[in-house]
Amino acid sequence: MRRLKTKPLLWAAIGAGLLLVMIANAHLVYMAVVSQPECVAHLRQGEGAPGQGKFSAASSSCTPR
Repeated sequence: MRRLKTKPLLWAAIGAGLLLVMIANAHLVYMAVVSQPECVAHLRQGEGAPGQGKFSAASSSCTPR
């Protein structure tokens, strides 16, 4: 008799866990699509001085100014 009560509870917990993972992934995809910034101010390639704590992007997707 006890096994019959445990099985639905187990499936409900698995379903709730899967739903939580799906919601988290949907949120990550939404944030990745919505929050893509345009070009931001940064050092151009070769302008960085590693000794001074300033670094530049390896390759910029923005057009040089």
